[in-house]
Amino acid sequence: MNAVANFFTRIMSRYLPDPLVVAVILTALTVVFAMVSQGTGFLEATRFWGDGFWNLLAFTMQMTIILLAGFILARTPLANWLMDRLIAPVSTPAGAVIAATMIGAVASWMNWGFGLVIGTLIAQKLGHKVKGLHYPLVIAAGYSGFALYGVGLSGSVPLLINTPGHFLEKSIGLVPLSSTIFSPILLTTSVLIVVTLPFFNAMLHPKDPAQIKEVDPGTQAAFTVAEVKRDTPSDRLNNSPVIGIGLGLFGMLYVGQYLWNGGGVTLNFVNTVFLFLGILLFVTPHRFLAALTDGVKILGGIIIQYPFYAGILAILSGSGLVVTLANWFVAISSAETLPIWSFVSAGLINIFVPSGGGQWVIQGPVMMEAARQLGASIPATALAVQIGDQWTNMVQPFWLLPALAISGLKLSDIMGYMVLILVYLGVIFGGACLIWGMVG
Repeated sequence: MNAVANFFTRIMSRYLPDPLVVAVILTALTVVFAMVSQGTGFLEATRFWGDGFWNLLAFTMQMTIILLAGFILARTPLANWLMDRLIAPVSTPAGAVIAATMIGAVASWMNWGFGLVIGTLIAQKLGHKVKGLHYPLVIAAGYSGFALYGVGLSGSVPLLINTPGHFLEKSIGLVPLSSTIFSPILLTTSVLIVVTLPFFNAMLHPKDPAQIKEVDPGTQAAFTVAEVKRDTPSDRLNNSPVIGIGLGLFGMLYVGQYLWNGGGVTLNFVNTVFLFLGILLFVTPHRFLAALTDGVKILGGIIIQYPFYAGILAILSGSGLVVTLANWFVAISSAETLPIWSFVSAGLINIFVPSGGGQWVIQGPVMMEAARQLGASIPATALAVQIGDQWTNMVQPFWLLPALAISGLKLSDIMGYMVLILVYLGVIFGGACLIWGMVG
């Protein structure tokens, strides 16, 4: 395992460019594929790209807020204290990798924005705490728990198809969470990953001390806010616990009313909970805004890349390429195998469009119509698309950006490990989709 990991690490270090360059390369490949398979002209593809460049602004803001809210909550003093308590017993490199993977996975299941950040922060803290720990591996391990985001409480597809008024409601109705993320097959799959993935990652730790790269001591492992010393009226307002706690409680009061009145768990609901909980736990507006500023710096790379992927999505949609690709898999599917082929096709498409919700808008109607015609399970087929998306996120540079920004590492430092994690998870996820399709 170490030899294979080292091989992929060397390859990635030599040939893998920065994430923005990867987005540009994917754009070029999408244009070529559209021209070759769909007969789309170059100028037409360019028009699709330009017209769609800003099409996902609303969705981009929604996704940005959920990641930012997760980041802020992870940086609260209470969360920081809890992280220190969680890792206190860890003293060995293997234990550190196991802990980072498990905590990142559980947190990602709860909320993908929170898990994406907390996994990296835990890994960074462990890098400072544990002697002889290979820093790139523990960061990769902390990120790998993100593989559970789509089958957790903030998964894009299960929440969307459980939201009244979603665009496919007339054809598939509302699909309750009890049939998706809380179904026995998905709960079993999630538990299996939480239990086994940490030990798989621990096996990848280098045995040769010469290959171990420890954390840079200058890397910050915790977030601190300098208190304002001046005592002007504006400073007193900025540092007022009354304002911070009052606003936080006001938001949480709305959350309580929403749930009392039978509101469902949607993306906006999750955003509201984590955002106002973060405000409440930071106590003062000054501390909250300091964490917000820190988070926006980390999100810069994601925000600027989203339009590029929106452009790719527009080419795939406008040219019909994504529908053609999905139909290729539908054509070889039966009622029992449609979920597994939905999983594979979604994983492939996700390389070009790293957005579970955005991908569902285009691929979802094709797969749901196929499920209706073939008599396949609607929940299994829909969630197979979500699982394929989260599976190839392991090697999608777009979502690795926050982990890289927090850790100070390069994409090539961790990608070798992510390839092996992708293969391992592919076996588990693929098997789950195949079994779910057979049992309906």
